Amino acid sequence: MNVTTGKRGTGMLVTVGVYGVLFLLGVVQGVIGSFQYSRVPEPVPVAALVCCAVIFATCLLGAWATRSVSGAIVPGMGWIIASFVLSMPVSNGSVIITATTPGKWYLYGGTLSVAVAVVLAFIGAARRPGRAVETEQPRITGRSGTQPK
Repeated sequence: MNVTTGKRGTGMLVTVGVYGVLFLLGVVQGVIGSFQYSRVPEPVPVAALVCCAVIFATCLLGAWATRSVSGAIVPGMGWIIASFVLSMPVSNGSVIITATTPGKWYLYGGTLSVAVAVVLAFIGAARRPGRAVETEQPRITGRSGTQPK
């Protein structure tokens, strides 16, 4: 498939594909993290903190790669949807993300990581220089090519 043909639809197709992959990456990280957040049996929930750091990095790298804030929001939305759906109890009473210290660190820390990454993406977008805009007025020249006085 040649995407450099100059057809109008290919740019939009690539954009939708990139954001779709970012969303799925967030969902996959949420599903994996929901089952692995309590892997390390220590007083400090190391695995939950690692999951928070991974979604934070994913959101920041998504914003950097797409050069937009939505690049941070989309994987964060995928992570939040997957994690919070898996934290809800089902009819037989089983819960995947329990109300333990690692579970709280995973859910609240991950949500805070997504929020901080989105705010940092906003700050980065605000500091990023826009397109160069010419502020200088064009000079009017006479027929002889000299400047009017």
